Amino acid sequence: MTSVEILREQSATRGRYLIRLNGELTEAELTWAQLGDHIVAADHTDVPDIFRGRGFGMLLVEHLVIDARDRGLRVVPLCPFVRAQYQRHPEWSDVFGGPAATA
Repeated sequence: MTSVEILREQSATRGRYLIRLNGELTEAELTWAQLGDHIVAADHTDVPDIFRGRGFGMLLVEHLVIDARDRGLRVVPLCPFVRAQYQRHPEWSDVFGGPAATA
């Protein structure tokens, strides 16, 4: 059985989500920068080749959306992968919607 856990690391101005698979870090990550009290920019997603095709990138974006909702944040999707996922999921407009989302 496979165990997937998503961790959040955060400093004052930057943060990232990481995937731990069966207790081991995978180096799959989604990074973001704090732009203001209630806005972050998702700026990079990376999934190593060995883990591609397993849905890890999507898991990271879904976690970003859930976390943003829980924390009352808006997300500017600078990362092309995050932007593409947002465009496929209009139900996330509460997190990505508005003028900042197209920046």
